[in-house]
Amino acid sequence: MASSQAYFRFILEQLSGLEDVRCRAMMGEFILYFRGKIVGGIYDDRLLVKPVPSAVRYMPQASYELPYEGAKAMLLVNEVDDRAFLEGLFCAMYDELPVPRLKKEK
Repeated sequence: MASSQAYFRFILEQLSGLEDVRCRAMMGEFILYFRGKIVGGIYDDRLLVKPVPSAVRYMPQASYELPYEGAKAMLLVNEVDDRAFLEGLFCAMYDELPVPRLKKEK
């Protein structure tokens, strides 16, 4: 099941207080970037983030869920109604997120 545009717009609105939040549509779902790093995504109307140590500490009760079959487990964010929580989570995670790989020139 693909994520709805309404949920996608809601999450982007909740993150609108942060600078440089971008998204990329991918097969009916959305990958979320924060300051150029992949922080997580929207899958089946769920906000999932990478399970970096800071995210686990920030959300110790969060469950691990698969974004899609065959993928690595990610953390489910239940507190999507709390803007301050989401902004704090993304900021806490930033330093531990992997730097994107550069594409080779052809």
